[in-house]
Amino acid sequence: MSIFSLESQAFDNDEIIPKKFGYKNGNSSPPLKINHVPKNTMSLALIMDDPDAVDAVGKVWVHWVLWNIDPKTTELKENSIPASCIEGETDFEEIGYGGPAPPDKEHTYIFRLYALDVKLDSAKGSTKNQVEKDMKNHIIAETCLKGRYSP
Repeated sequence: MSIFSLESQAFDNDEIIPKKFGYKNGNSSPPLKINHVPKNTMSLALIMDDPDAVDAVGKVWVHWVLWNIDPKTTELKENSIPASCIEGETDFEEIGYGGPAPPDKEHTYIFRLYALDVKLDSAKGSTKNQVEKDMKNHIIAETCLKGRYSP
């Protein structure tokens, strides 16, 4: 059986994310490859966050919220999103990708990809919390890609 997975041509799982994808160093979203989407998937959602930020800023920092990605999508090109999807608000209070920006030391960033049995009604600019609430009871499968980034 093929496994639902997410990978990047720019970095391997749990390896260093290149500087150009950092918030202060170009802020380009990395290229991502989506593998083996479950058959009954109606849409995909992607959330990138930084759980290591809790020590520095008191919360998990949200870097990217993207949903209603067509389940036939096999890749997100560098610094680009598919036309059909919607982006939410990051903790930078911006819509779209906000790259790694650790304030203190190396942090691990997690790109979580969800296969959903619905298209979400979340409005553009919705937060991670709103999208997660809308995804509740609709997640078929989940996978993640981790990357590390230093200031």
